[in-house]
Amino acid sequence: MYIYGMKKARLLLLALASMIVLCAFVFPGDEKKEPVKVKWYSFLEAVELSKKSDKKKKIFIDVYTDWCGPCKMLDKNTFSHPVIAKYLNENFIPVKLNAEMKDTIVYNNFTFLPSPGPRMAHQLAASLLSNKMQYPTIVFLDENFNMITPVAGYRAPHEMEPLVKYIGSDIFRTKTYDNFILAFQGEIPPPPPPPVPYGPN
Repeated sequence: MYIYGMKKARLLLLALASMIVLCAFVFPGDEKKEPVKVKWYSFLEAVELSKKSDKKKKIFIDVYTDWCGPCKMLDKNTFSHPVIAKYLNENFIPVKLNAEMKDTIVYNNFTFLPSPGPRMAHQLAASLLSNKMQYPTIVFLDENFNMITPVAGYRAPHEMEPLVKYIGSDIFRTKTYDNFILAFQGEIPPPPPPPVPYGPN
């Protein structure tokens, strides 16, 4: 009985040691990958980055306010999506622009003044949005900071994907968005439709 108990103890110790060794191994692909995040810049940082860069990129500007609910939804749902974040980082200089910021911005020999009061727009935001202050609005600029188009309103990931790829790939220069979207096959599937409620008609 004593010898049997010793053998059993040794087997248990051997099994425990094997488990410890196996746990110490890190198998390829087991590491947790860091989520892809959009690398945001300020407007003036984007201007400086564009000057220094060998490969010019278009500018993607998220015009938002601190109190805007759909703006927060864009951050939470859309800009956090890995497909969107990766595409923006690779094809644009992404800019966050608070429409009510208190900084004075000097750009292109013009001084843009801060918002003069609560919920009043900064002159740069007003200029980019042509005084149509709807939040959020995405502003697309070309490589030389010329306006391509503003796009107002919240966009879910599957709605943002064709938009950024339409502009980012230069297809907008030769094809209308309506024609582009007919043949577009994205990486992000639309969400499933809500269930149909059952009940008396």
